[in-house]
Amino acid sequence: MTPTYALTTEGSGSGRGADGYESVASGNGDEERLARAGLSRVVEPGDLAALKAFDGLPPLEIWDRLQHNAAGLERWSTRLATADPHRDLERAAAAGARFVIPGDDEWPAEVEVLDEAGQLTRRAGVPFGIWVRGRANLRHALTRAVAIVGARACSSYGEHVSAELSSGLADNGLTIVSGGAYGIDAAAHRGALAAAGTTIAVLACGVDVSYPKRNSALLSRIAEDGLVVAELPPGCAPTKLRFLARNRLIAAITQGTVVIEAAVRSGALNTAGWAEQCGRPVLAVPGPITSRMSAGSHLLVRERNAVLATNVADIIEAISPFGTNLTQPPRAAPTLTDTLDPDLQRTLDAVPVHNPAPTDRIASTAGLDLPTTQQCLQTLTTLTLITQTPTGWRLTPATPCP
Repeated sequence: MTPTYALTTEGSGSGRGADGYESVASGNGDEERLARAGLSRVVEPGDLAALKAFDGLPPLEIWDRLQHNAAGLERWSTRLATADPHRDLERAAAAGARFVIPGDDEWPAEVEVLDEAGQLTRRAGVPFGIWVRGRANLRHALTRAVAIVGARACSSYGEHVSAELSSGLADNGLTIVSGGAYGIDAAAHRGALAAAGTTIAVLACGVDVSYPKRNSALLSRIAEDGLVVAELPPGCAPTKLRFLARNRLIAAITQGTVVIEAAVRSGALNTAGWAEQCGRPVLAVPGPITSRMSAGSHLLVRERNAVLATNVADIIEAISPFGTNLTQPPRAAPTLTDTLDPDLQRTLDAVPVHNPAPTDRIASTAGLDLPTTQQCLQTLTTLTLITQTPTGWRLTPATPCP
């Protein structure tokens, strides 16, 4: 069942400060939820001007100052006139969504890193709250989570890799977080769903808005089996700056970000930049050097110390606590000839493949004396690596495949 939050204003502790504006000592209760919901509509996500103007003020006091047209806050007055947090909360509930704020059981502590992460592309700061659509518990879903991001206009290679990695990670109990867009994002969500895993779509619009339109069915499926989240209230449309603000949320709530196919200038690299500023691992999947869509991934490895990711184990190792889930570099399976001592190896190298050779010729080719060569030939025969014929020695023919 989707959690709901009652909206009352009884019993809230508030009063007027020396400056004449309402001050609320407690950050708990329905009034704070209303204030945060209102601020999520009035203030653009990650607005640097708002961070500066509201620095140190609790949400209830910010909301009260805005409603009383406090000096210096005129920037947000145009939206304030139509802001109705009660209506937004009701609209969210009608869409099967809720508004999660600090202090709620669902609030993910990971997002608080944005308070110290600085700014990027003129965006910064912790959201006033997170609008959540779906039955899963947001905090629980983010206990072990990985962001998979990349190009919208991806190649078939990128789409395949995204789906395979996401499916494998989901099989290992990780939540897949992406942006709900075409290309890599959609493939990541589908890969997780195919593995019956949890996936979260972080949108740059309201959680009740299907964007892009062609992903409507996918977003509905994600809302049924996972979560659709946003910091914008219901009904909001996406904009370029909202996508950039959304990227910081993707990076903050996950334990690491994997980039699959990204141009040198791309939203995926912006998400990687936010992951770096949040102190999260950044991983990049290699692609063809002839592909423009892989140039950004290669740039992350070459110049920004991203971890090269080629499989699920690489990703799990990178996001795990130091010293755990370590992977071994790939090695070819050992063969019988790998264990031979130098004299045996030299003798074996001197034995012809097809036309048998006598012992003395093999000894000359190997650069060994005749007694040593004879001893080595007998040992190699015992190991069935060579065969003796009436005219000399030759390599044992390989056993044909059945």
